[in-house]
Amino acid sequence: MKEKVILAYSGGLDTTAIIPWLKENYDYDVICVCADVGQESELDGLEERAKLSGASRLYIEDLVDEFVDDYVIPTVQANAVYENKYLLGTSFARPVIAKRLVEIARREGAVAICHGATGKGNDQVRFELTIKALAPDLKIIAPWRCNDTWKMQSREDEIAYCREHGIDLPFSADNSYSRDRNLWHISHEGLELEDPANEPNYDHLLVLGVTPEKAPDEPEYVTLTFEKGVPTSVNGEKMKASDIIRTLNKLGGKHGIGIIDIVENRVVGMKSRGVYETPGGTILMEAHTQLEELILDRDTLSLKKELSNRFANLVYEGKWFTPLREALQAFVTSTQERVTGEVRFKLYKGNIIKAGTTSPNSLYSESLASFTTGELYDHHDAEGFINLFGLSMKVRALLDNQKK
Repeated sequence: MKEKVILAYSGGLDTTAIIPWLKENYDYDVICVCADVGQESELDGLEERAKLSGASRLYIEDLVDEFVDDYVIPTVQANAVYENKYLLGTSFARPVIAKRLVEIARREGAVAICHGATGKGNDQVRFELTIKALAPDLKIIAPWRCNDTWKMQSREDEIAYCREHGIDLPFSADNSYSRDRNLWHISHEGLELEDPANEPNYDHLLVLGVTPEKAPDEPEYVTLTFEKGVPTSVNGEKMKASDIIRTLNKLGGKHGIGIIDIVENRVVGMKSRGVYETPGGTILMEAHTQLEELILDRDTLSLKKELSNRFANLVYEGKWFTPLREALQAFVTSTQERVTGEVRFKLYKGNIIKAGTTSPNSLYSESLASFTTGELYDHHDAEGFINLFGLSMKVRALLDNQKK
């Protein structure tokens, strides 16, 4: 009986060409696994394509709710954003996919896992760190790093290779954007985006929405509710978190929300330029942030902002299954105990504009914040506070004056 390899399969040209390559170079029984994390129509026709390409079996795994509940929502609760812009759409999808690859490898008794990530990107790091954390005994095969046996350097090469092996599928050799899509976002790289001096061709590029210029001329009000940092309803309609993201994607896309053009620092050391569409995610992150600023005390909020950046870096680098990420998550979870309430805002031409936030756990006191004198705050108390708060500064200034 042949040994088995699990292939992370998207159905695209790269992973289709990998199937005969694995059989030719390793004589493996190839089992394909496609993880459904919300890429929608990209899953059509995969089973027939995988079998025509020589795979013995294809798993299509519905991971949408696991992805959202166990990876997306914890990251939202952490307010984790990489380099102040990137909402980690591809980053936190990779560990949930790799985790399922490991689970199926165990079920099938496979000896290896193969992925089609290139040697220049972040995904090779994310896939392989997860596999090492969960199944250090499994062999990892990355064809794009196998210089002796992987000779294909272009789409034309891959199409020719497939045809040589009896696989004549309707792949195109035209140059198009390199895209990654899931429920949270879609990323775009390549073509004019490879030169940061070029303006993106948004009319050709956008998939989930429109530019702010083409958004409606009238704003639209939206209300979100949260319970312990987890979104629970949109405009009064209760729904699970994945459906909330779907709803917000439509609303955000309609109003030109969540389009960013970023040059980011990849894990492997180079800079890359891409355009990300994250309409629903941008709304959800902003709403959660608005609620937290009403509820969390100053010290907790300050520390959480520091740790959010560390959390984002860990996720970006593929270190989801690490003690540090779990420890940071425990801190974040504890901060969410009181993050319950309602956030109202309006969407208008790429903007998310506050329209009122309420919470039963709000630390905002109108009587304290008011400029009029109330019973809870004596203005004269501030004098002693300032004297003590600035004592070290005053002492230093006095010493400096004596030296002069």
